[in-house]
Amino acid sequence: MDNFFALYDALLSEIPDQPVLSCAMGDYWTGVASGGSLGLAMTTRGDTAPRILAGNYEDMTLGQLARGMKSWNNPESGCGLAAANAYYNTAARLESLKAREPFAHYCTRGLDLTGKRVGVVGHLRMPDFVRQQAGEIFILERNPQPGDYPDPACDWLLPTCQVVILTASTLVNKTLPHLLELCRDAYTILAGPSCPMCPSLLDLGLHRLAGLVVTDVPGMCRRIADNLPGPPYPMGEPFLLTKEGL
Repeated sequence: MDNFFALYDALLSEIPDQPVLSCAMGDYWTGVASGGSLGLAMTTRGDTAPRILAGNYEDMTLGQLARGMKSWNNPESGCGLAAANAYYNTAARLESLKAREPFAHYCTRGLDLTGKRVGVVGHLRMPDFVRQQAGEIFILERNPQPGDYPDPACDWLLPTCQVVILTASTLVNKTLPHLLELCRDAYTILAGPSCPMCPSLLDLGLHRLAGLVVTDVPGMCRRIADNLPGPPYPMGEPFLLTKEGL
């Protein structure tokens, strides 16, 4: 990708300067509330590189905080992505784009995976039929479990895959631009509760966006504060945007 930050700039271009109501980082999820909605990003540790935003996040506008997405400081980048999702992942947008998708289908509705090599970056919950249809599945993970490949294997395996499903937390740690270069010939899906519902991303190397609109904002805020593990899908409605559907 000629412009490393093209994905981030596309997200930032639409976000208004409305007030941030709260910003909270738990062990598992980071949440930013604004305008009645709650945006999520998976909490990614690594408070190392200097932060690029000065001041209290809750004193910023949504657009200002969202600029933190471009930070190499992972907690700040997560807060920035959650701010972006507070704008993009709303009930009103879900309704206007007619993007509701039952979790049983999630990100793979209508795809024929028969015999295909499928790469999955991150530990994402997959419908059973994915494993039943696919010829081979490679799980690539920064913290690998038995049977997984460590993430440096992405450079070796992803160019051989026909379908690649990428966790949206790759936006936080800045690996997504390189990963999309590796799978430029594959059908690519960005997935997970951190995924922004931004159609502009479908012009930048992605074919599908599959994520979550939080509908139980108080409940999700409690999950963040109480550091409850597990996927947050019970707290909202999954969505699916496809390039062919726009």
